[in-house]
Amino acid sequence: MKTIELGTEVKCKVTGFVGIAISRIVYLNGCVQYSVQAKSKKGDAPVEIWIDEQQLTVLGKGILTEPKPVGGGFRNHPM
Repeated sequence: MKTIELGTEVKCKVTGFVGIAISRIVYLNGCVQYSVQAKSKKGDAPVEIWIDEQQLTVLGKGILTEPKPVGGGFRNHPM
């Protein structure tokens, strides 16, 4: 499967969840998942879930930007 570019808008084929692919993880067993963040409503915390690559369909360009090496701390991640 072709790697999904981070920043693109994606949709889960199973749940219908739509959002922006913001990170990608590859496990030792070969499983690939993307963290997908939905648009948040004013004042609400953003919803972010991890979805297997095979379940995702690319909808559009989303918010493509040039990555910058800024570091950063630990984020919510799958267990």
